[in-house]
Amino acid sequence: MSGQNPASRRLILLLIVVTSFINPFLGAAINIALPAISEEFSMGAVGMSWVAMAFLLSSAVFLVPLGKLADIRGRKMVFLMGNIIIAITSLLCGLAFSGEMLIILRAMQGIGSAMVFGTGVAIITSVYPPQERGRAIGITVTSVYIGLSLAPFLGGILTQYLGWRSIFFITIPFELAVVWITWRHIHEEWADAAGERFDLPGSMVYILGMSAFMFGFSRLPEISGIILAGAGLIGLAGFTLMQMRVKYPVFNLSLFRSNKLFAFSNLAALINYATTFAITFLLSLYLQYLLGLSPRDAGMILITQPIIMAIVASVSGRLSDTYDPRILSSAGMGIIVGGLVMLTFLSPQTSFPYLVGNLAIVGFGFGMFSSPNTNAIMGSVEKKYLGIASATVGTMRLTGQMMSMGIATMILHLFIGNHPISASDSAGFLTSMRTTFVVFAVLCILGVFASLARGKRVTGSTGKDGDDPVRDYSVTS
Repeated sequence: MSGQNPASRRLILLLIVVTSFINPFLGAAINIALPAISEEFSMGAVGMSWVAMAFLLSSAVFLVPLGKLADIRGRKMVFLMGNIIIAITSLLCGLAFSGEMLIILRAMQGIGSAMVFGTGVAIITSVYPPQERGRAIGITVTSVYIGLSLAPFLGGILTQYLGWRSIFFITIPFELAVVWITWRHIHEEWADAAGERFDLPGSMVYILGMSAFMFGFSRLPEISGIILAGAGLIGLAGFTLMQMRVKYPVFNLSLFRSNKLFAFSNLAALINYATTFAITFLLSLYLQYLLGLSPRDAGMILITQPIIMAIVASVSGRLSDTYDPRILSSAGMGIIVGGLVMLTFLSPQTSFPYLVGNLAIVGFGFGMFSSPNTNAIMGSVEKKYLGIASATVGTMRLTGQMMSMGIATMILHLFIGNHPISASDSAGFLTSMRTTFVVFAVLCILGVFASLARGKRVTGSTGKDGDDPVRDYSVTS
């Protein structure tokens, strides 16, 4: 389809833009509603965080297997099924009658999200030629940030006037429209690894290992968390050995061993998301519990960061078609470090302009980082690996987000325990929030070095068999 049917490309881009908006909206809008959900279901700080983390956990652990399955069976089919799952679980989340039920449904919703995110960028990369791919990816990433931008604002308004359940109900018509258009009007299928055998045993070991590690990480420093995280690491080590011995691995580890650009770009993405995602979670609690703002007013302040992200990501995506993504991404992470350091000075007396300015700095850095980094990753692999590359990008994002929430939750647990947050916890909460931002800043500094370590870009390499190359970057030290 690349270069032959611009109208079809635009329709595909539109569908992926819509889903790229809905998924982060569902993930982020819930943060502003957590105090209301906690009040209705009498949930403590840790239980409240799991409403957000269940979605991230299931998305992260299923992305790689589902990305490989999409390469074999077809990316359109997996994309379609993912949107159906999201529509159904959105309805059920809106009807949930307990905190436990909501957490379980959010985990199921995360599986649908994994199916969508594991295929979206891969489809874009399949249908757009290299000289236009950065622009298309930039538009897709921008739609993610628009979803993040509107999530606090719309989530706050919906929660305040219609209740937190309306956050889920509002997405259903859009999901149904995507399902219908995909089913009726998208006729091409993308299965560049068709004929390969799906590694079910390896997939199961990966899912169990990742689940144990990430769930255990969220429970640190408890003994159960240490045991689970350790068991998860052992499981992932076993998965690595299995993948070296099978003919058709679910995760081609050679992409990390032999492709420096792919490896370090993904590491940079993991660190970047691990140091930024929980900012909204913490500031939502800060604004509502410590400063006494309503969900609507808190959302209007938190909208700053993703709005700047959306604006900058679109521009940086286009720039990455011309300039080295390593420089753009590394500069973005350096800017994020500055914003995180400034956030460590927040107090009950902090002015709103100071907070908004910090959020703008972080948003600018994040937008500068994300689109070029994604473009570099997707441009570094052969076509048959696009699904797994897309899934790896998503896995780094979601694993990073999960780690971010895990770090924040662990530090909250250390300073205020697992009871509902109240005004009497203000000193402990402030200390935990500042500590978290310090940890994030240190990790982000390491991320700058990981981003620079990917090597310089050299254009002009060719794809396999000389066809329209997806791999248009080679690397020199």
